[in-house]
This record gives sequence, structure tokens and C-alpha cells, in this order.
Amino acid sequence: MEQEKELQVGFVGNPNCGKTTLFNAYTGARLKVANWPGVTVEKKEGALKYHKHQFKLVDLPGIYSLTSYTMEEKLTRQFILNSDVDVIVDVADASALERNLYLTLQLIELGKPVVLALNMMDIVRERGMEIDLHRLPEMLGIPCIPVSARKRTGLQILIHTVAHHKEKRRAILEHQHPEREKQSSHRHNHHEEFAMVYNDAIEDKIDELTERMKAAGFESPNYRWHAIKLLEQDAEIMGQVGLDLSDIIDRSYEADIINEKYDFIEEIIEECLVNKQTKAAFTDKVDRLLTHRYLGLPMFLCIMAAVFFLTFFIGDWLKGYFENFLEWISGTVAGQLAAAKVNTVLSSLVVDGIISGVGGILTFLPNIFILFLALAFLEDSGYMSRVAYVMDGLMGKLGLSGRAFIPMVLGFGCSVPAVMASRALEDPADRRRTIFVTPFMSCSAKLPVYVLFSEMFFGKNAMVAAFSMYLLGMVVGIATAFVMSRMESRGKEAAEGGAKKDGSAKETGSAGKDATGQVASCASCKKTCDRREIVNPLLIELPEYKTPNARTIAIYVWEKVRDYLTKAGTTIFIASIIVWFILNFGPKGLVSDMTESFGAMVGKALTPVLATAGIGLWQIVLALISGLAAKEVVVSSISVLFGIGNVSSSAGMGELSTVLAGLGFGALNAYALMVFVLLYTPCVATIAVIRRELKSAKWTAVTIVYQLFVAWLVATVVYQVGRLLL
Repeated sequence: MEQEKELQVGFVGNPNCGKTTLFNAYTGARLKVANWPGVTVEKKEGALKYHKHQFKLVDLPGIYSLTSYTMEEKLTRQFILNSDVDVIVDVADASALERNLYLTLQLIELGKPVVLALNMMDIVRERGMEIDLHRLPEMLGIPCIPVSARKRTGLQILIHTVAHHKEKRRAILEHQHPEREKQSSHRHNHHEEFAMVYNDAIEDKIDELTERMKAAGFESPNYRWHAIKLLEQDAEIMGQVGLDLSDIIDRSYEADIINEKYDFIEEIIEECLVNKQTKAAFTDKVDRLLTHRYLGLPMFLCIMAAVFFLTFFIGDWLKGYFENFLEWISGTVAGQLAAAKVNTVLSSLVVDGIISGVGGILTFLPNIFILFLALAFLEDSGYMSRVAYVMDGLMGKLGLSGRAFIPMVLGFGCSVPAVMASRALEDPADRRRTIFVTPFMSCSAKLPVYVLFSEMFFGKNAMVAAFSMYLLGMVVGIATAFVMSRMESRGKEAAEGGAKKDGSAKETGSAGKDATGQVASCASCKKTCDRREIVNPLLIELPEYKTPNARTIAIYVWEKVRDYLTKAGTTIFIASIIVWFILNFGPKGLVSDMTESFGAMVGKALTPVLATAGIGLWQIVLALISGLAAKEVVVSSISVLFGIGNVSSSAGMGELSTVLAGLGFGALNAYALMVFVLLYTPCVATIAVIRRELKSAKWTAVTIVYQLFVAWLVATVVYQVGRLLL
């Protein structure tokens, strides 16, 4: 049988509709699936073969509309318009059909083949609702396929439909509007051609604009879509067309078009959805507490405290088995090397450098596993999006929207995807502020440092000491955002004042419009908002609470554990070897006294700078420098620097605390060190991503210097104030 050409299929849908889960089910890709917006900020590609058909599947960012306000909307729209997409799979949450159909109508208007994948049909049935799968395709004019990405049902029917719908651009529509059609004075009966038909005034303008574009020689595969975007005063399309259409477009018709779309959606829901009033009472009851105006934030802190309770108590219980295993490996390898009469320098490199450094990090794997398991449970249950909602009021007062809190929460896992998630923010200044504050969040790489020093110096209060780092990181980050927002506001006010003084100020638009004349629209709540009155409005979906999917959690946790193990096998492995070399060699070659090594020389040179922060030991300074490769390296470096085989074991921690105590390093010093690790310059991978996202070497350098200064300042304040009080 002859192989057909590859079909390119774009997966589009609202955030939290299960789009990436469906994409994973087809491609087997191990992409992160999180229950909040802004996770998929880049298109992902995968391959699929079904019978004689070869597919190239593209997972696009989750969006609410094609209005092209946010970065995700722009990326998705450009991809659909400019690439050879054969079929668009519109993934909709069938349990929230009314909200999802707005994007569906916009996709249909693009004129490309669209297949509607009604996902989460299992939830629809659980709520006692039913969708008329015969009437819905009649009203939309496209195939509507029920699927469940979580339970992997309906997948073959969906991909079969995609394969056979690639050439079908037009379907038989049965709107059944005899009264409206009789009342219409429009010259065409568009109800026979298009799913979405507007009132006569708008349809007349669409026809006039179409004729004007054709007469001017503007080529378009879909004149109707271009005409609609012109009526919305879409800046990108108006620039492409380049015609003076002021005699036809006397104002922006975006609000009118939005309202007419929702009128049609209400009609669809009335005819196609049965038992709509059946609601998930459980979600409403829980949200009364978790999203309460005053109790929401304390509840979030309590939940995170519970996460750390599990991370420490269960993680430490599991860690004991790892410690015994690694001690056995270390002893066995040392014995084998001694029996083989291997050179003592090489033996020291293997045992004291590699095994001690890498092994010390691996013992924290149970703590990391429990932390990510808990975070994955919170994400997939639907809670994390509530955190952004709860924080919206506070963040708004500090010059950021609640959406900016999403990258900050992501930062608890890893700063790299957290910085990338800032793309979900529309305002460049908002995005820059978010990138500045995100590295202050306690990523998982910092957890080994917290666990080691809190357990050594704070005993039963170890969990409290570690949890305080997460709170302090949020406080410093939010304070930074506040200061940056106020500085930028004063700068704008000064610039505007100077412009008015020069008589060069201009009107920025009429009421209800921004400087470009565009109305800020909210597709999910059927509202139009004045952008001058609402600064960085939050638009976020609060999905129904659901039982976390075991496969989704397994993928998420495995990805994080694999990254951690990869670091242990690469970055930490190499860093441990480098640290061992600079500690065993000096200007005169191999040294027996570590204080004469290259490492000691570098550490001692920088010690006076950090002495005010209570971390003036050259070994600690050198460990912090090595932490620029990866924060976990701080622990492995300390293990090598102080010559302790398994620093995370009870015996190792006891030995290390004794050595540090002899050097005058106590609990206050340890806490100041934890603060410095929390706030100082992030790892090189994060710096590279910051450089890519900011597209500025200058701002990247400012970020690095600022974070280093803040770390030194806060750690110094903590240490000096602590000395006065204790």
C-alpha cells in the first residue's frame, strides 16, 4: 500500500483542556502536563503513524483566543496562518464547553479544516450531563469527536477523523433559524455557508471589505477572516492590508463581534448540552475555603508547610537506606583499590572526590522525590491555579498580576522552566520584573543545602528553618518587584511630565481603548475592559478539582528525578573532580596541606567580603563558587573540602558540625549561609535562559549583580542582627 504524504496537525486549545495529555497519548512524548496556564510556552512536535497515514503532530501553547494579545496567542496564530497546517485539532474541555467554544468559532473562521476533540467526556458523564453529538456538528459544521485523554478512549476515532478531514473545508450547516433568516435583509444567506454569522450591519461591512481587498489586489486564502480582523482593528492585519478603510471601519467592532459569538455559543449550549445545571458542588465548597479573600493565603502556606513536613520526615526515613547503601559502596571501592595497590592520589580522587561528592548528593534523592511528588499532586488536582488567583490582589498592589506568580511557583521546582514561563506575561516590563524575582524562589537544587545545615544545627526545628527559606524567597522576590515597579512608574511619570512640558504629549485613545485603539477583551468572561483602568488584569482558568492522574504524576516526577540524576552524573561529577584537583594541587604541584592549594588561595581572597555575613570560611566560599555550576554542588563540594566521606549521613553530619564548631561556625552562621544560597546568583543554566529571554547582555549582567548583592545584604543583616539578639 502506498504511503501517503505526511500530514501536519496542530493541537490547539484552552489552558487546562488536556491538550498536552492528548498529545502525549499519541506521541509518547514525556512533556510536562500541569494543571495551570502558561506551562506550554513553546510548540512541541511529535510523530505518529496510523495505518498508511504519517502525521507530524504539533502541540501549541494553551490560549483562550486568537486575539493576539499575549505571546502564546501570537505564536499560535502565526503558526496556523504561516505554516502548512493540514488539520487543526481543537481540544476542548467538554465539561466546560461554553467557555471553550469561543476559541472553536475563531478557529473555524480561519478557513482551515478543524476537528473538535471533546476531551474529558468521562467528567461530563460523571456530572450527569450529556452532549448531543448529532446536533453539535450540524451547528458548527465540523466533526466533533468525544475523547478522554486521561483514560485514552476515543483516540483512534479522532486520528481517523483527522486523516479523512484534511480536504473537507465545507460542511452542511443546519442552523434552523427560519425567523432570523426571514428578518434578515442581507443580500446573502450566509447561514448556508458559515457557522458563525453576524448581524446584517457587520455582514454588510464584511462584504464591503472583501470587495475592497480584492479590488486593491490583496491576496488572501480567506477574505472573510481578514475582513473580521479589520473590523476588530487588529494592528497586524491592518498593517498587512495597508488600505485606507476609514469610510467602512468607523470604530472597533471587536466588542460587537465578541458578544455575537457568545450569543451563538449560548444558542449552541441550549440545543446541545443536557443537564447543564448539574455542577461539581465539591469544587465550589472547597474553593470557598482555598480561594477565600482572607483565608486563601494562610491556607496556601499551611499546604506548603505540609509538603515540607512530608519532604523531611518521610524523605529522611528513606534517606537512611540510601546512606547505608552508599557507605557500603564507598567502603567496598576503597577496599578494592587498596587491595589492588592503586596509587593513593588516584584512590583519593575516586573515593574522596567522586564517590564522596556525587554520593553526598544522591542521598538527598528521597527528599527531592517526595517534594516533586507532592507538587505534582497539587498541580494535577487543580490547586496550583488557585494560588495565582489568591495572590492576584497582593501582586496587583506590588505592580504585578497574579499570572506573574505562576513562574514564581514554578521556581520551586526549577528556575529554568520558571523563567521561560514568564513568556505568558504580555507586558515586557512585567516580564522583566518577573524574570528578576523568579530566581529568588527556592528551586529543588537548593533543598540539599537546606536539609544538610538545618538538620545539623536546628534539630527538631529543621523543617521550620528550611520552610522559612521558601517564605523568605517569596518576600524578597515580591519586595524586588515592588521596588522595580515604583522605580519604573516614577520614570514614566517623569518622562510624561517632560513631554507635556515640551508640548509634545498626544492623546492615547478614547475611553475603552488602549493607545493602539484596541479594546482589551476577556474571552472567558464575555467582558470588555478598559486597559487604562486595569493594570495587568489576571485571566486564568480555575479548573474543577479532580483526582490526580497517576500517569501524569509519574511522568512529572520521573522527569524531575531524571534531571537530578543527570546532574549527579554530569555536572556534579565533573565539579567534584575539579574541586578535588584545586584542593590537592597548588603553585608547587601536589600538596599535602589543603591550605596551600589553589582552592584555598581563591577562597581566602574572597573571605573578607563574606565575613560580614558570617560565612567567612574559605572552604564555604569556595563551595559557594562551585555552586554556580549547580546549587547541589555546594553540598558535594563541602564533602570534598572538609574530607568527609558521606556528609549527609548521621555520622557525616556529626563530624562536619564538630569541625565547623571548631572554626567558630554555629547555628547563626548556618542560617546566614542558607539565606545566601537562597538568594545568590543562580546556576549557569538559568543565567543562559535569562539571557535568551531578556535578549540583553546588559540586563542579564544587572540581574546577576543584583542577586549577588541582595544575597550578601540580606545574609549580612540576618547575621549581624542575630548576633545582637542572641
